[in-house]
Amino acid sequence: MKRRVVVTGMGAVTSLGCKVEELWQRILAGQSGIHLLQSFNTADYKVKFGGDVHDWATDGYIDAKEAKRVDRFTQFALVAAIDAVAESGIDFSKEDPYMCGAIIGSGIGGLNEIEEQERRLILKGPDRVSAFTIPKLMLNAASGQISIRFGLRGPNYAVATACASATNAMGDAFKAIQYGDADVMVTGGAEAAITPIGVSGFSNMRALSERNDNPAAASRPFDADRDGFVLSEGAGILVFEELEHAKARGAKIHGEILGYGASADAGHITQPDENGTGAARAMSSALRDAKLEPTAIDYINAHGTSTPLGDKAETVAVKRVFEDHAYKLNVSSTKSQIGHLLGASGGVELILSLLALRDQVSPPTINLDTPDPACDLNYTPKTPQQRKIGAVMSNSFGFGGHNASVIAGALK
Repeated sequence: MKRRVVVTGMGAVTSLGCKVEELWQRILAGQSGIHLLQSFNTADYKVKFGGDVHDWATDGYIDAKEAKRVDRFTQFALVAAIDAVAESGIDFSKEDPYMCGAIIGSGIGGLNEIEEQERRLILKGPDRVSAFTIPKLMLNAASGQISIRFGLRGPNYAVATACASATNAMGDAFKAIQYGDADVMVTGGAEAAITPIGVSGFSNMRALSERNDNPAAASRPFDADRDGFVLSEGAGILVFEELEHAKARGAKIHGEILGYGASADAGHITQPDENGTGAARAMSSALRDAKLEPTAIDYINAHGTSTPLGDKAETVAVKRVFEDHAYKLNVSSTKSQIGHLLGASGGVELILSLLALRDQVSPPTINLDTPDPACDLNYTPKTPQQRKIGAVMSNSFGFGGHNASVIAGALK
């Protein structure tokens, strides 16, 4: 019999806030974390804005010497994990370390380190390339550093499925606990791809919005005037725990993970299936795993990236799965406020979905001024909507055709 899995801790680093409650209140207030980039000089770049966490530091979380030995994406992961573990109240020194693990997603990993060491190589020669280059840039650095920080000796690895990374990581963590391979898992995603190569690469493939004159209005999922996604960075980390284990130590429970589904489009390396076939399969698989009918879902945190093709495809997929109930759902894209954190997005969005469940409110999709006729569901335009919410779904779809959906509900 599968064991039940609950969420007992949450931590986030985003351009709209680096504390979960602070972020949530700004989400409900309709604020935007998108601004002109301050991470580097964008004078020669077509896209000059995004969601860089420019006013952030590791002080109080990571020793200064240690911070220099990990890439920015790992710094994000560690800080969010420290907050999540602290909030959970768990003392890992009293746990069986082999029953505690970490699975962290990232689409790109240590891009900052790659660029910095490439500059050193070209300007100063091979002997000046840092000895920490490989341990800093590798995708599994975040999960490895979290395991070292907390002494976790159970399942530990990285997941890299582009923008689905965090949700696939959380799905794996969910299964590890369900099937008895772990009692506690630290999971989610981290990303720090706002670099010269990251911005220019996405920009030159025409994936990014170019609203340099109004950054806060650039991410506009499901709007007829959307012109691409907004690149952001940060982390969303959660503590998953076996239900009886959490209850035995009196942990606060944010909700129960009910189901997980994943699929592939097997079509194009960057473009989604316009018929939403793969996305629909991930959603229906999550429902089947949760043993829920589509009518049990009340709110969907959509992948909703603000791309012309992606938002249409997701709308089609939701209709395929939910049929008439699709029009009774509240759907929103919190990317309208925090941009697209790539491989970290699923972690942050599951946190926001759990808060929607807690407060019985659908967060808004801001900047939805002129709804696209092809996107005709209730996308919670501009302001939050109070409603009864029994179960939530969070969707993540990534380049490569990766699709992942996770369902959570109130503990019963």
